Amino acid sequence: MDSFPKSLNPNKRLKEEFVSNLTGTSMLEIAVVTTLIPLLFLVRRSLGFMRPSDVVTLKKDDNAKVGAKSWQAYMAALSVDFLFIMVPFVLFLTVLADWMYIWTTLLTLLVVFSFAAKRFGFGSTLKEEPDSVRKTITSHRVVMMILTCLCILAVDFKIFPRRYAKTETYGTGLMDFGVGSFVVINSFVSRQARNLSWEKWKTAIKATTPLIILGFARLLSTAGVDYQVHAAEYGVHWNFFFTMAAISFLTSIINMPAQYSGILGALILVGYEGWLVQGLNMYLLSNERGSDIISQNKEGLFSIFGYWSMYLIGVQVGNFLFFSNHSSATSSSKKSTRNRATILSLLFWLVTLVVDSHVERVSRRSCNLPYVTLVLATNLQGLAIVLVSDSLPGTKTSTIEEAYNRNLLAIFLLANLLTGLINFLVDTLFASTVKALSVMIAYAFMLTFIPGLLDFCGIRVKFW
Repeated sequence: MDSFPKSLNPNKRLKEEFVSNLTGTSMLEIAVVTTLIPLLFLVRRSLGFMRPSDVVTLKKDDNAKVGAKSWQAYMAALSVDFLFIMVPFVLFLTVLADWMYIWTTLLTLLVVFSFAAKRFGFGSTLKEEPDSVRKTITSHRVVMMILTCLCILAVDFKIFPRRYAKTETYGTGLMDFGVGSFVVINSFVSRQARNLSWEKWKTAIKATTPLIILGFARLLSTAGVDYQVHAAEYGVHWNFFFTMAAISFLTSIINMPAQYSGILGALILVGYEGWLVQGLNMYLLSNERGSDIISQNKEGLFSIFGYWSMYLIGVQVGNFLFFSNHSSATSSSKKSTRNRATILSLLFWLVTLVVDSHVERVSRRSCNLPYVTLVLATNLQGLAIVLVSDSLPGTKTSTIEEAYNRNLLAIFLLANLLTGLINFLVDTLFASTVKALSVMIAYAFMLTFIPGLLDFCGIRVKFW
């Protein structure tokens, strides 16, 4: 009688090696990819058909208007978003990746054409108010969430370029920006950025407990099913949720006004970088580990200094861009905010290039100074592009953006669960191009219509 296999994941070692010892791509390609992604959303919006407002039917009486979503119209709008956003997303990250520069150029020309059409009175006559601050940042959060969700599965297939996967020690891969972007985007709209008061310990416990629970849930689930985990990312036991919990706890107990949090963040970051170049980087980037808990999780524990610095700087940047006196929803203010974001992005890009060339190369694994400034630069670049939407014809948002915004964390957890399930059902390492692409399209379909169904039914999944 045949015995049961020793592991539920017989290719675990091969899958771990498949994402190991990678060096990333050039910063130029990173800049191009992070330009292409928001441009795709702008092109979809500029089409001006199947808008979120089209799915609402209004019944007017003497005193009020009552809105109700039409199921057929909603599904039609979501289908358009799937075809014009999700499918191109999958293609650009896989089989069309070698033509990234060409696609970015073409999409840029389309956006410029749309801008010219609006300026000279052609195209859509749709009139909408300028985006609010919240909508602008929400759009960028959704863009980064979709990118992250697609990449975490695509990286397991050979059709995903290895240069986009996470780097081993130094370098810049597209997937290196996942956790950093989460930290930056959350800092832009945090309570600290808005200068809202809070009770330190009560808030710290409330904010960190769900993240710690999710962290242990991920740790136990991956160990229980023998799922592949690349220890060089965070360590043996550490993961993304523990890092977010640590940042939340530190920020909650240290009350720093938004106008000065960037100064504290910069001081911590410079001090941490000095520690790294004095020899700490050799320890963190070495594959040798002791038996103690710190050595087992050295990347996750020490990188907290970098991520917390990133968060503090992001708080001041978010306050400066979106919550200071000059910020409002008017067109002139949005233009000013876009210009400020562009200038800040260029400054952070400049710092990144200088430090990367003369001090230490970018390292996501240690979350060093050039990595922090690069994450800030790319996210500000993406925000600046999203802010262009007020200058284009068409709608200011899409149905999929509204659906994702309702359940961002739940969708991220769903993507992780689907990724794990697909890895057990499909031999991703040896899948053909057609099979891999089919699985990715089906995965993108689920990540479109499951959030859409929740949104249509008004369901919001809350964790705290």
